[in-house]
Amino acid sequence: MLSLTDLKKNETGQVVRSLAKGLLKQKLISVGFVPGIQLTMVRNAPLRDPIEIAVQNSLITLRRSEAKLIVVEKL
Repeated sequence: MLSLTDLKKNETGQVVRSLAKGLLKQKLISVGFVPGIQLTMVRNAPLRDPIEIAVQNSLITLRRSEAKLIVVEKL
């Protein structure tokens, strides 16, 4: 298993689980980071933080510290 930050540009993965707690976990669930959902790493910012991820029909930007808490498997 990998964290979301381990995906390279244009790689696709599937969310396995979130290690986040409290309000951050609620935020991630509300924007679509739920187990079983497919996502694609779109790009890293020039200094590698933040990152942009395509989830369903949305582009979501997360800090790397937040993305490390999302466990994915490559597809």
